[in-house]
Amino acid sequence: MKRSMIVVLLGILTALFLAQSSTVGGRTGPPAALAQEVWKTEYEAVCSKTDVAMTLSTEELKGLIEQCDRLKPQIEAEEESTRKVYLRRLKMCRELYSYVLENKKQK
Repeated sequence: MKRSMIVVLLGILTALFLAQSSTVGGRTGPPAALAQEVWKTEYEAVCSKTDVAMTLSTEELKGLIEQCDRLKPQIEAEEESTRKVYLRRLKMCRELYSYVLENKKQK
């Protein structure tokens, strides 16, 4: 009797372990939701540097502009309200980086 209880408990623990290890970062959800989290994380990283844009090198600015261009199609695939808000903000970030880059080239 005790042996069968141990086997059952081991089975339950194994199932729990496998269920936990199959999630990404401990989060569950459909792959689309995880993909959205990825672009949002990248978006936040890109647009968080607007306040220090003037201190960035030309290479850093070019890299941020390229990241903005790569993010655009991912955001365009989102639902309408999300798409409108994030595309507008992404466009503003890209335009700022572009403006600062052009000013640095002129000097």
